[in-house]
Order: sequence, then structure tokens, then C-alpha cells
Amino acid sequence: MARAPLLQLNDISLTFGGEPLFHDLSLVVQPGDRVALVGRNGSGKSTLMKVMGGLVEPDSGERILPPGVSVGYMEQHPDMSGFETLGAFAASGLEPGEEYRVERVAEGLKFDPELPVATASGGERRRAALAKLLAEGPELMLLDEPTNHLDIQAIQWLEEELKSTRAGFVLISHDRAFLTALTRATLWIDRGQVRRQEEGFERFEAWRDKVWEEEDIARHKLDRKIKAEARWAVEGISARRKRNMGRVRALGDLRAERAAQIKRQGTAAMNLEAGPKSGRKVIEAKEISKTYDGKPILRDFSLLVNRGDRVALVGPNGVGKTTLLKMLIGELAPDTGTVTLGTGVEMAVFDQNRATLDDDASLWENLAGDPEMRVSGKADQILVRGQPKHVVGYLKEFLFDERQARAPVRSLSGGEKARLILAKIMARPSNLLVLDEPTNDLDVETLDLLQELVSDFDGTVLLVSHDRDFLDRTVSTTVAMEGDGRATVYAGGWSDYLAQRGPREPVAERPAEKPKPAAPKPRASAPKDGLSFTEKHRLEALPGEIDRLEAEIAKLEELLSDAELFTREPVKFRKATEALAERQEKLAAAEEEWLTLAEKEAG
Repeated sequence: MARAPLLQLNDISLTFGGEPLFHDLSLVVQPGDRVALVGRNGSGKSTLMKVMGGLVEPDSGERILPPGVSVGYMEQHPDMSGFETLGAFAASGLEPGEEYRVERVAEGLKFDPELPVATASGGERRRAALAKLLAEGPELMLLDEPTNHLDIQAIQWLEEELKSTRAGFVLISHDRAFLTALTRATLWIDRGQVRRQEEGFERFEAWRDKVWEEEDIARHKLDRKIKAEARWAVEGISARRKRNMGRVRALGDLRAERAAQIKRQGTAAMNLEAGPKSGRKVIEAKEISKTYDGKPILRDFSLLVNRGDRVALVGPNGVGKTTLLKMLIGELAPDTGTVTLGTGVEMAVFDQNRATLDDDASLWENLAGDPEMRVSGKADQILVRGQPKHVVGYLKEFLFDERQARAPVRSLSGGEKARLILAKIMARPSNLLVLDEPTNDLDVETLDLLQELVSDFDGTVLLVSHDRDFLDRTVSTTVAMEGDGRATVYAGGWSDYLAQRGPREPVAERPAEKPKPAAPKPRASAPKDGLSFTEKHRLEALPGEIDRLEAEIAKLEELLSDAELFTREPVKFRKATEALAERQEKLAAAEEEWLTLAEKEAG
């Protein structure tokens, strides 16, 4: 018997600022759905997710949630007022005695539940919001950019967690590898319309390009038909006026149809122009070391960056990637050793904290107020790679309209803020591009363009990123910061680093230094040689997980025993085969984990 949908939206319409965001939008989320929600920055992805979560009321239409179905939404900016610690907030929706769920998730997401809310950063608050959602385990999870502020190890943990969940989820993310690994269907918002494809993000771009190609062909045919009918109207209407007024009206309808078509948003006209060539040696670091509060960030590290190199810094959050980056570009002095910048280095820096933007000022003021971009005596022009250009004209190249030019920066989405920073750094020639987490919040199309620009840039690139796909596509050298002051240089991108490093456990994150409460609440723990609090609950939960996996494997094996399935339903056969392999792998891992914990408990 078919199960009822988890969520249904019927004929939803919503208008923001006089512009229709959605019109007569309908969609269904089924039990177990794993859906990528994609679209351009500003297309309404986050707003649609809030409508799905019941947090935004549409102008018209209905949201249908069957009785008893629980929906959880990961808040971007959670309200933690009234909570002393992140853990108290994350556990606030749980029944008494279930706090261990937060402890388990906190280990994977790498945040301290005892951290006071008052001193927590925005990233730590977001991780607590994600932990709250995962610990509560609703039947439908709505995840808006859950990987932001996570390092690669935490992203991989979250990926495995979502792979093993039985809940349905809708996922917005800029991380291609994450989307590709997790999703089996795609919702695409394009000009107020939502299309659905029963394939994951891996097939999205081919599908999108096919839709756009068909749209272009239909538009071309319509244009030709309008042109032919217009010629007829001019040449032949006077002789057949009464008989052919219907055809004239049809021509008017064709023109109205063409005018009503919404033009696709173009790709940002981003351009990275390298300045005069630097010397062959761009950066030379010799045996540099750095220590904070007695803890080593870096020990005796040496690196030579030559002109044209593309170097990525990777490692867990808090390990010191940004510190090393600042030392390499001369913003921070090492405790020992030397860093020498080469001759003729002109630097452009993308700051992950968006510190170069004034949130209260308009987009116009952020560009025209920059001393390096200001044109003397002309308030409406800025210098773009040495040439004066109108502010609004330049903003349009980065997909901002005239109305947005006068709006405050705080009104922009995360992806739009990233585009504005890119507009600033691309306005000046440079030969050393420094990018600290540039991919956060960017849509797929802008990510594609940025990747292409970085790859083709006729200069040198230093990059910090947790985006595995972006690293593989852009960098030639990877510096892996491994904790305790260790940093190792590898050739190639993320996948090359993994292959050269060989299989081993990822290095645990070194927590960022944060003030602790004067009298922290005691946390449950086990004797030194026994099981930890989290391990004990994991040992108790594993038999149920193993039973569930064995039951799912038995059902899949029964399904695949049908000899006609491959010819009759090849797609179903492929999906069942993949699901069987996935569950068999998880079963082996769960059994191994149970044996390890049981042996540890036995001492």
C-alpha cells in the first residue's frame, strides 16, 4: 500500500517587493526522498524551503502536512536567547534522557555542547542548529547550506549520517561532491517555476542544458512565426481585412506570448585580469613556526610558491589554515623562520568573513567608496582594471540590477555578497589571488565560472577551501595541515592528496580557543579505559541498526531475485543493486564497530 506524501504544496504564489517569486507552484515530497534543491542565487531557494517548513506564509495556495508527520528546518540564524550553552539549545526539543543524541552528533560536527551561547561564533551556532535537527530526527529534514562552516572531515561525517538516515530530506548546498553523493531527485527553481527530475544532482547540469536548448529552439520558432505573420499583415491585410481579422488577432497573441516569456538570468561577466608578471619566485617560506598560547600551529614549515602555482591549504577547522595563509602573504609574522614575497607581487584577497564589505552601506557605496576604485570628481564611476566605468553598469555584469545598487549590502543573500566581493577584487589587476573559502553560497553557474577563471588565471593562486570538487578542479599543490604543527605538501588536488596520504584516520580537530563558563556543567564520562558516554549509547543502538540493515538487505535480495527485473525495469534494477551494495557495506561497518566497542567494554 502506497504511503502518503510527507509534504505537498498546491498552487503556491508568493510576491516579494512587488515582484512575483513563485506563481501557481506545486510539488510533493515523498517518504524517503533525497532531493537537491537548486537554482540561481536570488531565485528563492531558501524562501521556498521556509514555505515548506511552514515558516513563511504564501500569498495563496496550500501547504498540506499529513497528521503526525514531523518536519525539521535547519535555521541559518537560530534564536538562542534563553539558552546558556549550545548543547542546551541543541537538546531543547528532546525528551528527558535523550541528550546523548546531541553528544553523538556534536562529536561528528566538531562543536563543544558546553560552549556558552554568548561567546559562540556564527559558525558554531549554525553547527548547533544542525545538531539540533539531526538529534531530533524528524521524518522530513530541510537543510539549507548545512556544510557551511564545516571542515572536510565534518562534511564527510555528515554525508555518511545522511546516507544512513531513513528520513526524507531536501538539501540546498554549493558543495557538488556532497550533492552528488546524497541526492536521488532534483528540484530546480528557474524563473519562478519548479521542475522535478527523478535523478540526483549528478545529472542536473545535463538536464538543465537540455531544457534550455529546447526552450531556445521553441523561442526561435516563435520568432520566425511572428516575423512571417507580421510580413503577411503588412502585405496582404488590406485586401482581406474582414476575413482575416482573426489572423491579425492571432498575431497579437503570438507577440504577447513572446513578451511574456521571462528572460533567463545570464552568467556573471566575471573577468580575472592578471597584472604585470611577478618575479618567478612569488613566496618563499623557510622553516617558519607559529605558536598560540603554548600550542603549536606550525613547526619548521618550508614552501616555495612559483609564478603560476595554485596552492590549496586544507585541514580541520581550528588547525591554523587562515593563520598560515596570513603568514604567507605577509599579514602575520611567524615566530621563527622567514617569509619573503617576490618582486612585483600585486595581491587581491577574498576574505571569507566578508570584512571588506560594509553591511550598512549600499552596493554603490561599497564600490565607489573604495579608495582604490574611486574616480576623482565622478561619483557615479569607478576604476575597473584601470578604466573608468559606471557603477551600475559594472554591477550589472555581476547580475545586480539598478534597484539593488542603492540597497544596503545586508539585504543581499550569501551568494550575492560573495559576488560583490568578487566584483571588488576583479576590478583591479593582480598577479596573486588569495581566496579564503570563496565557494560558500555561490550557485552552480557562478561556481563553474569561478572555477574556470581560477584555472585560467595567468598568475598565482593561494586557496583555502573545504569544497572537494572545487579543489580537484583548480589546484596543483595541496598543503595538508595535520595538527600539532605538522603541515605536509602534496602534488595535485584533494583526491591526489588522499591517494598519496594513504588510508588512515583523519586528524581530530584542534578546537578553537573559546572562553569557558566559570562553572561548567559536568559532562557524563566513563572510566579512562572503558567506554565513553557516547560509545556506550552507540553500543546499545548498534544491534537495532544491524537488524534494520539485515531486513533491508533481505528485501532487496528478494526483489533482485526476479530474473525479469533487469529487462522489465532497468532503472529499478540499477537502483536496487546500488542500494544493496550500500547496505551491505554499512552492515559490515556496523558489525565491525559493534565488535570493537564490545571488546573495549569487556576490557
